[in-house]
Amino acid sequence: MDTAAIFKAYDVRGTYPDQIDERVAMAIGSAFATFADSPSLVMARDMRSSGVTLSEAFAQGARAVGVEVIDLGLASTDFLYFASGHLNLPGTMFTASHNPAQYNGIKLCLAGAKPIGVESGLVEIEERTAQFYDHPATGELAPYRELDVSPEWVAHVHSFVDVSTFRPLSIVADTANGMGGFVAPLVFAGLPFDVEILFGELDGSFPNHPADPLNPENIKDLQRRVLETHADIGLAFDGDADRVFVIDEKAQPLSGSTTTAMVAKVMLGRHPGATVLHNLICSKSVPDVIAEEGGVALRTRVGHSYIKQVMAESGAIFGGEHSGHYYYRDNFRADSGIITAFLVLELMSTSEEPLSELAKPFIRYASSGEINTEVENPAATVARVHERLEADGVNVDLLDGLTGDYGEWWFNLRASNTEPLLRLNVEARDDQELAVHVEEILALLKESS
Repeated sequence: MDTAAIFKAYDVRGTYPDQIDERVAMAIGSAFATFADSPSLVMARDMRSSGVTLSEAFAQGARAVGVEVIDLGLASTDFLYFASGHLNLPGTMFTASHNPAQYNGIKLCLAGAKPIGVESGLVEIEERTAQFYDHPATGELAPYRELDVSPEWVAHVHSFVDVSTFRPLSIVADTANGMGGFVAPLVFAGLPFDVEILFGELDGSFPNHPADPLNPENIKDLQRRVLETHADIGLAFDGDADRVFVIDEKAQPLSGSTTTAMVAKVMLGRHPGATVLHNLICSKSVPDVIAEEGGVALRTRVGHSYIKQVMAESGAIFGGEHSGHYYYRDNFRADSGIITAFLVLELMSTSEEPLSELAKPFIRYASSGEINTEVENPAATVARVHERLEADGVNVDLLDGLTGDYGEWWFNLRASNTEPLLRLNVEARDDQELAVHVEEILALLKESS
């Protein structure tokens, strides 16, 4: 077994069955159960067909080392995080998120939805997995039981808004045959919304389009349907439904940064002076808005385990990532797409303006989005770019990858954790300046690689 191929920075992920199979899942079950040091753990899975047997094998591995398994069955990742917090138990979610059908994986957390990553236990779990793979646990099986906490989860989601302010709105939600098709009907039931769900059938083969709303190709069906039905808003969920992307009534997508800024304003209205997190590839509009609303903006690395750690240390009320992950202190510091959708719907319900007008004050700069460039040695290329910028006297920081800040524009360059790619994000004052600076940085990369 090649554990290095499947243990990533934040989770376990690989292709089924050649990289992840039932024997691997059983070993990870024993490894995680012994690491988490709890008499019980809670487990859930997404709609991928391989998740059924993988989760069963994981449960057997955990039970063989004396740990009870509480099975939620089908769930979104944010549902699993809630259950971990609500029950104060370690949690396991079988999902490969937005990855293609042949993938599956495991997201892990400690009791209270406390994150696990390479710097917080994943390396030790990997080591134990290799041991249990070679020598499977053979102890008497601990109990297994199924549990439904969906009523408690729905009430929890609703607690972030005042549902009495909701007014009739037309919503199109593209769940891409992912877990949004399972959870959206639960949370929208009984509310004054006209909700149409696109591709709501749970199907891990993704027959309509990939469950990755960050790719513009994958939101075209949603955009078309929003215009056809004159909907007020479109919501695009990824495969495990922990991320949401918002589409306005003109079928224009709101960036994760714009949504972060909008939600930050709402949260600071309720928690004056609070700290709000934003990762370093968010637009500068986010810290601008946080400052204007009297909050404290705190910049973080990319990735949920880092953000949740900083949230715990700082007491931040909310945090957002450009990639569509949004974190809430009162959600056990975990991310939730559906809570974010509800906050946007509340904002729309209490305003006379359409979403496109509500979003305008938060869109202040032009952004490139993520541009991926394949290079032979990403780390060496970043080092050479760093030397060049320092020689030119550019303001540089190395919080996560390399950020060069020129005042009126900036860029961030980060190496992929899993591929020979450099991920580039550029922001400038307008589209014309942006185009110039993107070409400038791409040329610099070519020279440095």
